[in-house]
Amino acid sequence: MNSNQAVLVVDDEKQNRVLLAELLKDDCRVLLAKNGQQALERAREYQPDLILLDVLMPGMDGYEVIQTLKNDDLTRHIPVIFISALDSHADEERGLDLGAVDYIAKPFHPPVARKRVLNHLQSEHHRRLLEQLAMIDSLTEIANRRRFAEVLEKEWRRCARSGAPLSMAIIDVDYFKAYNDFHGHAAGDSVLRQVARVLSGFVRRPGDLVARYGGEEFVLLFPDTDAAAAAHLGIEVCRAVEALAIPHPASPVAKSVTVSLGGMTTRPSNGEPDPGFFLEADQMLYEAKNAGRNHSLWKDG
Repeated sequence: MNSNQAVLVVDDEKQNRVLLAELLKDDCRVLLAKNGQQALERAREYQPDLILLDVLMPGMDGYEVIQTLKNDDLTRHIPVIFISALDSHADEERGLDLGAVDYIAKPFHPPVARKRVLNHLQSEHHRRLLEQLAMIDSLTEIANRRRFAEVLEKEWRRCARSGAPLSMAIIDVDYFKAYNDFHGHAAGDSVLRQVARVLSGFVRRPGDLVARYGGEEFVLLFPDTDAAAAAHLGIEVCRAVEALAIPHPASPVAKSVTVSLGGMTTRPSNGEPDPGFFLEADQMLYEAKNAGRNHSLWKDG
C-alpha cells in the first residue's frame, strides 16, 4: 500500500480513534479528529485520501459532516466510509445515499475492516492516477487545457472571495509552422518541450500554473499577482525563451525561437470565470504579434 496516502479518522470516542490508528499505522498516514468541525477543518487542510467517519457524535453528527464535505468544492471528491454503531439497513442506506462509499457497523472485525479500508485506498489511488494523466499534456508533460480550465475556475472563485488580483498570459511560439516546415515535426516537438520547461520555471507558488492550451500556444496563470508584477514576468518569459538560442532560420524577427505574449489582469467579482478575461488576454497577444512579435503586452482590467 502507498504509505503516502492519508486516512482521516473521525470519532468522538478516543478508544475508537486509537484502535483505528493502530490498525492502519503500517499502511498509511493516519490523521485524527474528535468532532465534526475538526474533521471539516482537517479535510480541507490535509486533503486525505479517505475519511472514516462516525455517525453518532455530539454537536455535528456524521450525516451532517458528509453533507458539508460533499457541498464543498475542496472536499467533495474525498471518499467517506461510515463506521458506526447504527447497524440497521435503514442507517446503512441513508449513509450510502448521502455519498459514502461504504458502511462498516460497530463492533467490527479488525482484519476485515482493515482490508475494506485498504481496498478503497487502492481504488482511490488508481482513480487519482487516471485523473492526473487526464490532466497532463502527453508531449510536454505540463498541464493540459482541461487542467487549466479547472484551476482557472478554482482560482477565480478564490480571488473573488478575497478581492485579490488574478493575472493570465497567453504565449504563442513565433512562426512555429515555418519552423516545422524547415526542421520537421520531431524538431518542432522538441521546441515545444523546451519552451514548456522554460515556462514551468515561472511557476513558483501554489496556484501558479503553466499549461499547453493547444498547438504552439501556452497559458500562464498567476493568482494574487497585480498587473505591474505580471507584466514584468511577461517580459522575462520572452527573454528566457530567446535565451534558449534555438536556431530558427525561417523566422523573420530573430535568429532563434521566440514567443509573443499577451496578458490580462483582473479582480474577479463573481463566482464564475468571465469569458472576457481570456478574450482580453488573447487580444493583447494579437497586438503583441502585430507589434513585431518577440514581444509582451499586458492590460490591467
